[in-house]
This record gives sequence, structure tokens and C-alpha cells, in this order.
Amino acid sequence: MTAAASISRSRSNKRTAPVTVIPEVRQPNFDLADDVPKYWWDNDPAKTLLLAAMSASFPAGERFFIDSVRHYQSQITDPELQKAIRGFIGQEAHHSKEHQALNGYLEDKGIGLARLDREVLAFMNWMRKNLSPERQLAHTVAVEHFTALMAEEFLLKYDALEEMDPRMAPIWAWHAIEESEHKAVAFDVYKAIGGSEFVRVTEMMAVSILFPVFTSIHLAQLMKEDGQLFNIKSWAGAVKYMWGKPGVFRKLMPSYFKYYSPNFHPWNHDARDLVEKAKNKWLGAIISKKA
Repeated sequence: MTAAASISRSRSNKRTAPVTVIPEVRQPNFDLADDVPKYWWDNDPAKTLLLAAMSASFPAGERFFIDSVRHYQSQITDPELQKAIRGFIGQEAHHSKEHQALNGYLEDKGIGLARLDREVLAFMNWMRKNLSPERQLAHTVAVEHFTALMAEEFLLKYDALEEMDPRMAPIWAWHAIEESEHKAVAFDVYKAIGGSEFVRVTEMMAVSILFPVFTSIHLAQLMKEDGQLFNIKSWAGAVKYMWGKPGVFRKLMPSYFKYYSPNFHPWNHDARDLVEKAKNKWLGAIISKKA
């Protein structure tokens, strides 16, 4: 059964949540050939290294997300949410694995991601030690909202994938599709265990600072190491793309701010039609079998 077909009404609460999607665990098979160009997104250093910096954070980050949800898994009595949790864990585990491989591939092309991966892992371990399990889960909920919006509004809606090398684009299409499919799981677990609204909202405030700051610092580090730090044309093009025209980050701001509403639910922003189109276009050639 496909994720789009595996829909049930969400658990009853005072807020009406539109749907719960059961994430589908896939086993992708990517062709990372030696002749993929170093700047594989639009032949542009800043755009390419932005996604490389994000990829460096995924292995450690996805493992943290899995652990934060799994901590509460035994407390969940809703069988549909249990299925969704298993799908979430399966998808995130594959994301961690595939991006670890991608990061090694990019390292071989001279993009130094190993240090960034270590920095992100150290920060994840700091949160494990210093934040309560509830706030760790709230952190996951916040980041999942960020990544789902970026997947839907940035990678799937605009022409970013078409601008990438055809061997690289399917990796990001697959990841974006699955980020959208499982975007509500951590949130639903948080609500099921009675998570505090104060913690949920304040953790998003923290993530709203940490996410862009870490990403910007890592991008600047990669640009410097690659001799592109003063490539004004590349920087200006990336800023224009994100904030000017088409302004993909600017256009996702309204959906971002909806997170602070007490009536927020991730599936209030229903992008399943967009995701279905992307699945039909990108997944056929890379999925060997279902897990």
C-alpha cells in the first residue's frame, strides 16, 4: 500500500488534524558515477555547497531524531501511530545511511564534510546529555517542520531538481519526498505523550536561530576551503534564488509561522499532490524494492 493510500483519521483531540500518513520505507539505488561534476547544482559553488553542508548534518541528525521518537515509542497505544513510527524510523535510518555514503563521495571530490559531520555529532551528543527527552523530541518536531517545508517548497515545487546533475537529483528528490511523508510523525508522538506547548514553541525559536546559523557557518567554511569565499557572483545568485526571485525561502515564511499557532498540525499544509507528482517522476529508476 502506498503512503498516499495509507491514510486514517488522526487521533481525536480538540484540534482536527487532517490526516495521518504511514511512511513507506524504500531502499534506493543511486548511481554516483565518477564523472558527476564537482558543482552538480546549476554548476554553482554556493548552491552545491549549501546542500553539501546540509548533507553533512544528516547522518548524526537523523540518528538523533530516531532516538528522540523511539524513547517514547512504548508509550504509544494508537496502532496507526505505531505503524507511522516504524515507517519514520525506517525512512530516517535510510536517510542517515545514504547521506553517509553521499558525504564520503563528496569528500572524494574534495569537499571537506567529515569535520562538519563531527561538529554536528558533538552538538547532538550535547543535546542528548543536557536536554530533557521531551525537549529533545520538541527539537525533532521543529527540525522536521523546517525540513518538510524546505523539501516541499524548495526542492519539489521549484526547478532545483531539474537544475541538478541527473545522477544527483534523484537523491534529493527521494529525501524530499520522504521528509514530506513522515513530517507529522514526531509531532503526533509529541502530542500523544502530552508534550508542553511552551517547550514546543520555545524549541522552535531555538531551532530558528541554530539551523540557519549552523548552515551559514558551514557553507562559508566550505566556500573558503574550496577557494570560493569571494565568489561574489555565486553568493549573489544563491541569495537571489533563496530570498529574491523566485525567493523560495521567503515564500515558505507564512507556513513556517503557522507552527506557532496552538491549532498547528503539519498536515494542515497538505502537499500530497506535489509529492505524488515527484514520486512518479523520480522514484521509478532508483527504488530496487520495498523494505
